[in-house]
Amino acid sequence: MHISEIHVYPVKSLGGISLQSARLTLAGFQFDRQWMVVQADGTFMTQRSFPQMALIETEIVDDVLVLSTFGMEAHVVKPVGDNAERINTEVWGDQISALEYHPITNEWLSQALDSPCKLVSFPADQIRQCDRKFANSGEHTKFADGFPLLLLSQESLDDLNQRLQAPVGMDRFRPNIVVKGCDAFAEDHWHTIRVNNNSSHNDSSNINLRIVKPCARCSVPTVNQQTGVLAGPEPIHTLSSYRQRGGKVYFGMNSIPDGEGSVSIGDRVSIVN
Repeated sequence: MHISEIHVYPVKSLGGISLQSARLTLAGFQFDRQWMVVQADGTFMTQRSFPQMALIETEIVDDVLVLSTFGMEAHVVKPVGDNAERINTEVWGDQISALEYHPITNEWLSQALDSPCKLVSFPADQIRQCDRKFANSGEHTKFADGFPLLLLSQESLDDLNQRLQAPVGMDRFRPNIVVKGCDAFAEDHWHTIRVNNNSSHNDSSNINLRIVKPCARCSVPTVNQQTGVLAGPEPIHTLSSYRQRGGKVYFGMNSIPDGEGSVSIGDRVSIVN
C-alpha cells in the first residue's frame, strides 16, 4: 500500500490544496484548518449551509494565505499577530478564542460569499483537545471537525462509484490522506498504520497513525465542489444503503499521528495492528 493523495484545507470548508508532500504535525498537516470563516456572532460557517464556500480557492505562498474566486481579484491575507482582536467561536461545542483578521479580508470574503462574515485563525496559545472517548490527553487539533486527519482508501471510493449512476470525485469527501493498494473499506479494520517516507532510510522518518473513529458524514459530500451547488441526495443516499449504522452514514476514518515529519505521495503504508 502507498499514499496516493495528500490534501490540506487551510480554511475550513473552503477549497483544498493537493500536494506532493506535506509537513505533518501532531495537530495535523501544517496549515490544515488553521483558518475558519465565521458569522458576525462567531458562529462557524461550512458548506453544510453555505455550499458556495467550495468555490473559494486557497493557496499558501511563503506561509501566507491567498484567497481567490471567479470574478474577483485574488486576495493576500495580511497576517495578524498574537495581539490581534479576539472573537469567541466554537467548533462542535469546543470554545475557542480565535484571532480576527483585518476588515479588508472580511469585506473580500463577505462579497465572495454574498453573506457578512469574518476570517479567524486558530491561536498558538490554545490547545483543542480531541474527544477523550477516542483520544489520549493532549492529543489535539485545530478547526477540523474533531481529529487531526481524515483517511480514506481509493478502493473504498471505487466501490462507491461502482454503485452510483454518476461517479463522484474524492474531493467530495475532503480527506487529508488517500491510501491505495488495499481492499475496499479495509481502513475500517485498521488500528495503527505506519507511513514510511521513501525519501529517507532513517527509521525516524516512520510515522504511526492511530485509526481512532469512523467518520460520520454530513451533507457536504452532496455539494459539487466545482459548482458550489448542492447536487442532490447522492452520494449519501447510496452510501446509506450499505454504510449506515445507528442512523449515521460512515465513510473514511479519523486518525491521530503519533509523531511529526514529512509525508509524501508514494510513501509506503503498512499495517501495524
